[in-house]
Amino acid sequence: MSELDPTVMSSLRTTADDPVSYAREWKAKRGKRVIGSFPMNFPSEIVHAAGALPVIVQESRTPITEGRNLLAEFYCGYTRSVADQAAVGELDVFDGFVAADHCVQLLGAVDVIRWARPEKPVHFAQFTSAMDDPWTKPRVAGRVHELKHEIEAVVGATITDEALAQSIRLFNTNRRLLRELYDLRRAGRARITASDMQVLVKSSMVMDIEEHNAALSRLLDRLDPHADAPDDLVRLHLSGHFCHAPRPEVLDVIEESGVIVVDDDLYTGFRYISTDVPEHGDPLAALSEWYLDRNDNAPCPTRVTVEVDWDTYLIDSLEKSRSNGVVVLMAKFCEPHMLYYPELRKALDAHGIPLLLLETEHEGNPVETLRTKIETFVERIRRQLAPVPS
Repeated sequence: MSELDPTVMSSLRTTADDPVSYAREWKAKRGKRVIGSFPMNFPSEIVHAAGALPVIVQESRTPITEGRNLLAEFYCGYTRSVADQAAVGELDVFDGFVAADHCVQLLGAVDVIRWARPEKPVHFAQFTSAMDDPWTKPRVAGRVHELKHEIEAVVGATITDEALAQSIRLFNTNRRLLRELYDLRRAGRARITASDMQVLVKSSMVMDIEEHNAALSRLLDRLDPHADAPDDLVRLHLSGHFCHAPRPEVLDVIEESGVIVVDDDLYTGFRYISTDVPEHGDPLAALSEWYLDRNDNAPCPTRVTVEVDWDTYLIDSLEKSRSNGVVVLMAKFCEPHMLYYPELRKALDAHGIPLLLLETEHEGNPVETLRTKIETFVERIRRQLAPVPS
């Protein structure tokens, strides 16, 4: 099967593994500001249109030290890592922080940022989670305008409609290029591992968008997507992890168990790139529309929409990708995921779809225990797929 160019992937992996170093180098080279945002729905186009670098703050690979004294252990690994990075100075490269969503745990992490670095501006613009109410659209539009004014104040630049429209086009191009790689993987025409796909999407959350577009174009130009996927591998869909990337070792152990990951709805995956911003009309109104459209294209259990739900979306996705089963990756102490999971499991069980739940943490993921669980799960799927002897 066609594989990704290792030279391009090496550069993207370096950025994905150490976003702070990339931001420091970019800032030193350009002399411009860097703005940190948090998952899940912040429109990075606004920061880019102001001439700054938008970076979605990532979970660090380093063990948590100071953060253990600042947030309780029942906060998720992502928020404890953010608090730790703030306390030890890892986030000093950022000139400000903004959040368009925040759970109770993320509020705690951002409070640590405000305590550790009180000189850094922090702005909250909570997007409404009730998507069908009459006041939803005007309230979201108001929040988007707030974000624009806040970013202009922090960066010290005026965001014009022309600049914002150009940023929207660049980010849409990025999403389309990434979706093209997803399509090739689903069809079995390109060998893209789960950990490589995480590198592709995660690096897009950090890198200068034009630089990332150029890297994706080089990857696609050098692919030879003609071969079919091996038919002896179990096809799996990865689901969950709403706010940060799963550990690469967890993804690797999944694909070392005789499976191929063909699709996902992870935040650092298809969920992030599912929806383009309309390129017509008022660009601020288009960003509001994008937020509302995202939940139609990739429903999230943190949002309430009458017409769509996550379990139906997931079942439809499995049919399209011809997946044989689902591995649900649940970040430990993620309350929205824990609350919705019983509904998800009930729906998948009703359709006879094999499901494996893996709970993940910042540290201490028992790889060999996970391997045993995954191998058992894969064997169960193989037996279901095996023809019954006559």
